[in-house]
Order: sequence, then C-alpha cells, then structure tokens
Amino acid sequence: MTDVRTVVEQYLAVWNETDADKRRALVADVFTEDARYTDPLGDVTGHDGIDRFVAGAQAQFGGLAFSLPAEPDAHHHLARFHWHLGTPGAEPVAIGFDVVELADGKIAKVHGFLDKLPG
Repeated sequence: MTDVRTVVEQYLAVWNETDADKRRALVADVFTEDARYTDPLGDVTGHDGIDRFVAGAQAQFGGLAFSLPAEPDAHHHLARFHWHLGTPGAEPVAIGFDVVELADGKIAKVHGFLDKLPG
C-alpha cells in the first residue's frame, strides 16, 4: 500500500502552495490526470479544474495554511483524514474531513466534507 501519510501531506502541500507553477506541478504529482474533487463548495475534474479550485480557495483564505491534526486512517485504496485551516498555534478558522481514493499511488477522487467554516 502507498504511504498514505505522505500522500496526504502532499495533498495538503497542494493547498498550501501559492506559487502557481509550483502548485500546478504538485497537482500533477499528487493527482491522477482524471482525478475528481468534490466538496460542498465545488465539483471539479482533472488537473486544470483542481488547480483552479485550489487557487480560488487561496484567494479567499490568503495567509492561512492547511494542516493535518491527526494521523490518516486507511485501508485498501481509501484514506480518510481531518484537516485544519488557520494560522499555526491559533484556533482553526475551518475544519474539514476528506476521504480520498487512491490509484497507483496518486489521488483519483476526493470526497470533502466541511465541519466548520468561518462566520
């Protein structure tokens, strides 16, 4: 099985990378070409769609970072994990829970859930 923690950390690195070229390269490294990302705020497919979605979130939450508050849980080709969005050391402004489907060591699908959103 793929090292799930590494994949999840790379996934969060995509969300935290603000340099467009570097982020795009990370998207290609982390996601399959036809990957699908779905959460309550969006449903996108492919590297272009995922990159645009992440860029939009970064524009909305500039200066904040995603972090992994606990170890991911995984079996077979699935992993689930919580994430926090905020300033290190402060109360997170957003909290979510994602389930990812893996294929050949990359993320093929993300099913995102939002537990806490700002105001």
